[in-house]
Amino acid sequence: MQASGLEASLVVGGALGGIAIAFLCARLRRFGSATAAAANHFRAAIEQAPQGVLIADATTLRILSANRAAQRSSGYSLRELRGLRVPQLLTDDTQDPDALVAKLRAADARSLISMRQRCKDGSLLDVDVAANHVTSDAREVLAITMSDVTLRRKIESQLLEKQQHLDHLAHHDQLTGLPNRHYLAAHLPEAIADARRTGSSLAVLFLDLDRFKHINDSRGHEVGDQLLKTVAQRIRSTVRTEDVVVRMGGDEFIVVLKNVKTPKLVNDTAVRINEALAAPVVVDGRPLVTTVSIGVSLYPRDGTDMGELLRRSDTAMYQAKDRGRNNFQLFSPVMDHKLKERIAVEASLRAAIEQQQLDVHYQPIIDIESHRVMGLEALLRWKHPMHGFVAPGRFIRVAEETGLIVPIGEFVLDRVMQDAATWRQMGWSLVPVAVNISAVQLQRSDLPGTIRKLLHRHGLKPGMLQVELTESAVFEHREARSGESSEDAISKLRQLGVRIAIDDFGTGYSSLSYLKRWRVDFVKIDRSFVRDLVTDMSDLAIVGAIIAMARHLNIQVIAEGIEGWQQLEKLRQLHCDQAQGFLFSKPLPAAQCRRFLSEVPLDLTEDELFQSLDATGSYGR
Repeated sequence: MQASGLEASLVVGGALGGIAIAFLCARLRRFGSATAAAANHFRAAIEQAPQGVLIADATTLRILSANRAAQRSSGYSLRELRGLRVPQLLTDDTQDPDALVAKLRAADARSLISMRQRCKDGSLLDVDVAANHVTSDAREVLAITMSDVTLRRKIESQLLEKQQHLDHLAHHDQLTGLPNRHYLAAHLPEAIADARRTGSSLAVLFLDLDRFKHINDSRGHEVGDQLLKTVAQRIRSTVRTEDVVVRMGGDEFIVVLKNVKTPKLVNDTAVRINEALAAPVVVDGRPLVTTVSIGVSLYPRDGTDMGELLRRSDTAMYQAKDRGRNNFQLFSPVMDHKLKERIAVEASLRAAIEQQQLDVHYQPIIDIESHRVMGLEALLRWKHPMHGFVAPGRFIRVAEETGLIVPIGEFVLDRVMQDAATWRQMGWSLVPVAVNISAVQLQRSDLPGTIRKLLHRHGLKPGMLQVELTESAVFEHREARSGESSEDAISKLRQLGVRIAIDDFGTGYSSLSYLKRWRVDFVKIDRSFVRDLVTDMSDLAIVGAIIAMARHLNIQVIAEGIEGWQQLEKLRQLHCDQAQGFLFSKPLPAAQCRRFLSEVPLDLTEDELFQSLDATGSYGR
């Protein structure tokens, strides 16, 4: 029974590895000469074990014996091993023999020590070592087992390297190499916690490149990608080592400034970023110029968590955009109020579209010499059920930013053509109607296709429609959908037979080459030049130059914002073609436009003038 039990133990020992073999070695001391057969079984098991086993003097660590596995793995014969001490065969990361000796002497069979085994050919093997103290024939020895784990550690190292690579990919932007939004989500809360613990401040800078989309569309995505790489490098070069630069996606970046002791650090950093990005970037031999708008929020002044700081830096960034781009703005509660107001306007505007609160009014455009109505301008009106008429200045910008201007613009076009069809049925004379087209509408919709469809639906000719575009809409924006330029869209409108006018002329790019290339029919002089035309010699010179230039290009000129007889007379002397303003009439609903469509010159009497000016407070343009 005793022998059978020992044989079973040998099988278990071989399966359990180094610790189990050391345990078997330890059990040798429990068997004296009376159990010599059992001891022989143990020795045979150790000799045939796949793990290397060394027996060494516990005091000198001289190797006394080694099994076949130890001889094979080391390349030494048993005789050669007996001439070595354990520190000559085993080493650890400390490379300190004394520390190694102390570690082995303190070890027991229940723990493993990571070491390296020196081989005869000079190579090293990674081994897990277990040691156990054994007393044999009144002599203290160490039974040391060595399991070769070289392959396992190589695989573990490869897996660790792979995992680190995957973690890097998950938390870094592949294009620029910067940390990404996932990294920020993990890092920024930690930075806030550190600032809270140390009582310090930090700043979050939200960066958005100005007009990057135009570059990306006009020059291609490869050029855009190269520009983003350069931008990332320049931003990184302007901040300290401990600061974090993150690419959020697209052309948006976040900079986290830690340990902000004074506002000067934030101001200086933002200025350096603006200056660094203002320098041209040469891509494919051609210079590109892009600037950046920066919004800044501060912890703990503007927020105490990541969400608040990001939202408020984003709000401040849009304020920087509104102030002309290429600058930075610190968040303020006023901005927060404006943001809440904007959200409220957006929600009300969506409801206005669904509940049909929008309407179109018409203001006449008259010939200065004859006072005949030459056209009408369609002006959007929003009558709120509680607040009455909402000024366009309060909601047009929101409509453009949210994209609501597209359905609103289609509503205006449809209503204008519907009203014109109604006027025709009533026997009234039709004149061209001018419709303002937003840059966003030109960019995001198939404007020529929409107009063609509506003209066909209402049975109208294209010549009755005049499209008014601001200079920025014409000269800056491009089609996001298909890469089609503004020039292509305008060309299609002209081919369709629609007349083209440049609105607010003189306040934007005022490029004469574009006027020549696109053969516009009208330019409308902005009211800011007309207002002081009689008293300001500079305004008079500007208006006179615009009229003279347009006449040479066979382009008709319409002056906006006429409110006084002296303005009208001065424009007549300058040979301006047409005029529009409250001097002639306030904008009126479609049903009240009969006198505009009677082919009879307007009667500009004093009573008429009084009635017109009386409505200016409620009906602005």
